[in-house]
Amino acid sequence: MTAPGDQRAVLVGRAAELRFLEDALSAVEGGAGSRTVTVLGAAGIGKTRLVRDFLQKAHGGQGRVYRGTAREGDAAFSVFARILRARFGLVEGMDVEAQRDHVREEVAKVLDDRKIGDVCHFLGQILGLDFFDSPLIRALAAEPAQASFIRRAVLQRFFEADAQGGADADQGPLTLVFDDLQHAHREALELLAHLTQSVKAPILFLCLGRSQFVSRFDGWPVSSRAGSRDVITQERHSSLELTPLSETDAAAVMQDLLSPCGDDPNVEELVEGACNLAGGNPALLEQMVSVFQEMKVIEADPFAENDQWTIHIDRIEDVRLPMSVEDAVQARIAALSPEERTLLERAAMMGAVFWGGGLLVLTRADADTPRSWLVKSTPDSARVQQLLVDLVERDYVLKLPDSTFPGDDEYVFKHNLERETLAKNVAAGLSRRYHAVLADWLSFKGPVRGNEEYLSMLAHHYEKAGAKVSAGRAYLDAADAARSHYANAKAAELYEKGLALVASSASVQRVVDAAGELPVDQLLSTYHHYGDVLQLLGHMEQAESCFRKMLALAYRLDLRAKGGASHGRIGRLFRDMGRLDESAAHLEAALALFESAADDRGVASSIDDIGKLHWLRGDYEKALEYTQRSLAMRRRLGERRSIALSLNNLGLVYQDSGQFTPALDAFEQALRIRREINDLVGVSITLNNLGTVAQDQGDDTRALALFREALDIASETGDKNRITLVLTNLGETHNRLGDPDRALAFLKEARSNAEELGDKLGLAEAIRGIGKAYLAKRDLTKAREATSKAVSLFREVDSKVQLGVALRSLGEVVAEGSAGGPESHEAREHLLQSVRIFEQIGNHVELGRSCRAYVKLLETSLEFQLDPAAQAEARAYRQRADDVQRKLRASSAAITMR
Repeated sequence: MTAPGDQRAVLVGRAAELRFLEDALSAVEGGAGSRTVTVLGAAGIGKTRLVRDFLQKAHGGQGRVYRGTAREGDAAFSVFARILRARFGLVEGMDVEAQRDHVREEVAKVLDDRKIGDVCHFLGQILGLDFFDSPLIRALAAEPAQASFIRRAVLQRFFEADAQGGADADQGPLTLVFDDLQHAHREALELLAHLTQSVKAPILFLCLGRSQFVSRFDGWPVSSRAGSRDVITQERHSSLELTPLSETDAAAVMQDLLSPCGDDPNVEELVEGACNLAGGNPALLEQMVSVFQEMKVIEADPFAENDQWTIHIDRIEDVRLPMSVEDAVQARIAALSPEERTLLERAAMMGAVFWGGGLLVLTRADADTPRSWLVKSTPDSARVQQLLVDLVERDYVLKLPDSTFPGDDEYVFKHNLERETLAKNVAAGLSRRYHAVLADWLSFKGPVRGNEEYLSMLAHHYEKAGAKVSAGRAYLDAADAARSHYANAKAAELYEKGLALVASSASVQRVVDAAGELPVDQLLSTYHHYGDVLQLLGHMEQAESCFRKMLALAYRLDLRAKGGASHGRIGRLFRDMGRLDESAAHLEAALALFESAADDRGVASSIDDIGKLHWLRGDYEKALEYTQRSLAMRRRLGERRSIALSLNNLGLVYQDSGQFTPALDAFEQALRIRREINDLVGVSITLNNLGTVAQDQGDDTRALALFREALDIASETGDKNRITLVLTNLGETHNRLGDPDRALAFLKEARSNAEELGDKLGLAEAIRGIGKAYLAKRDLTKAREATSKAVSLFREVDSKVQLGVALRSLGEVVAEGSAGGPESHEAREHLLQSVRIFEQIGNHVELGRSCRAYVKLLETSLEFQLDPAAQAEARAYRQRADDVQRKLRASSAAITMR
């Protein structure tokens, strides 16, 4: 028999939406690839119910349907973790090793190849399971920026293979349901958006959430009008927004909910009152039935064979019917006994989810300790469990099928507004006490350690309890956990919050500001890791600030190796920004500090960094000296990955000095090592470099083959930054081969990738290539627009080398369109700016090229034949170009002699 609180509304007024979902599923089943439907609407409007009924009708409760629900305060990828746990059948009670074995077996069934270890590693990071690392995973430690793209590729590859050839593929297409996405972290939404746009397999993505979640993403398709039948479609992605039920449909729902009342004439009065309050919201209609039950307006007949309720309409006069949603919530809370209300207030303090064990420790916080703790006699525990059983039956809370903490039951509130109201009702002092007890309880739970989500929960409780130091440390631990699985944006948020709390708790002046009560070694590590994360996110000024704080602390405590690491990080940061003089000062300081600390690895790394700096300046003799020194040290240390890195850098020095034979030898050695250790990221880098050597030798056909291989490897790893670079090189190679149309196809794809990544440097390079392709097509207007845009982007990212090259390209484009006319003066100014930039930063290679481009412009101008000053200027710049060339040749000759 069904109690009044257990009634569920019939699905009414959603026929059009059901057909829409059915059409999407039919398209997937018909071989149209993946489809995505975003279902938007207010809380309680029926999003989850619509999808549940659709799936029940489509699959009869069977089929391959996996669900994940986002929760407030989740770790970055928790919604994906729930999807994957459902897919792999990981249930409560399985020990960690059994879970690992099960995941490995399931992945092997789907992929059946040698890279199962890499796939398991990334899936395990999302699931919270550690797998053994691999050469690829170790390579990512040196290039963490690539991890997020590889995670995307791994998930995409797994879901595609599972949908197309998994063991259960004959059961129909895969359906993935992502619910309550308004609570999902931005990184999870970015990953989901990528999958919905990129997956090429029979998968139906159903994305549910309140309307605000789509506002966090430009381009996520949504209807421009509120209306359940208003839909918008963008290729494979459609959306619809559920609106409140009409008066007729709402009345039909309420009539169905009250059907156990039979023909009682008082039903109409209850229907009218409920519909006036609910405003067409199905969940509120259901809640009104619960309100009527709690008020004893309706009662179930316990002796009837079938559901039969009695209406006591006279009682409705003795109580005040709720006139708003808030009134309905207060009415439900008022119906609780004091004991039940206290229990739910304590549960509300825990957050979106809570555990019976947490309620037990809060109950015991004010209780006397028994003389003997008898495990078999715990009446307080039994009472908590009984209260929870009753509250589940009365529709206040839901018991979840699995629990994070083994041996404990996990629950959620049925109605979030009730949780929020209960939490607000707890007095401030009592709230702090509850949070303190919960923090102490959580701190002893094994699954909390190393888990971003539960460390964040622990930090939240400490913070609410007023324990700022403990809260700050827990947030920093959560940040480290997020960083370890490359959730960089979430890690940055947590580092910022943790450091702020620790700083605000400082009771005495420490060696550096913001040290607070944090141990020095943890503070150094935090600044280091936070700076790395900020640099990966492109926040260069904030990253520099972190590294300088790390430096200040290391200096005051005379920690020389840490000081070397700080200077090294700042030096690399400035080098990447084109601030070469400042970079040199920091890298030299890093080298001296590492040498004084006898840190051989730090010394080798600093020498290699300085060599790369000399390479950027065109001082190839010094670049060779430093790179070879670093290579020799790394050979002694026996670190093959670092040896390959030095060999790769050595090849770059030889290449730019015109020594192609030794360059090829160095690159081939690096490639061989990287293949042997399965460093696929490094393999794609070296293949790309070999392609550029072929370009320099004029062998564009071979360059094309090498770039294609590099693209294949980069695509396999999901290294989207490398993919973008290689696509740009492929485009420029096709342009050199006389096929600007094919070039534009590759360059536009590179531009699209760079825009998606937010990589302004890569975007500028792609757009500069587009300008050159349009110049080859003699479309001077588009060539000028593209090259001007590239210049603006290079200025924005403060990349001086690339800016100088782009200004030279812009000058050449403008000169081509001027035909020696008045616009040649604008072209001259662009070229002279390029010359000045390369003079300033000391890049002799590019300086010579810009001087020769300027000479060519002068010699083709109308005034050259008649103006002696123009002729003299041309001679002067030709002489400068020749001087630069002689200097470079001397450097190259010195390299050859070595």
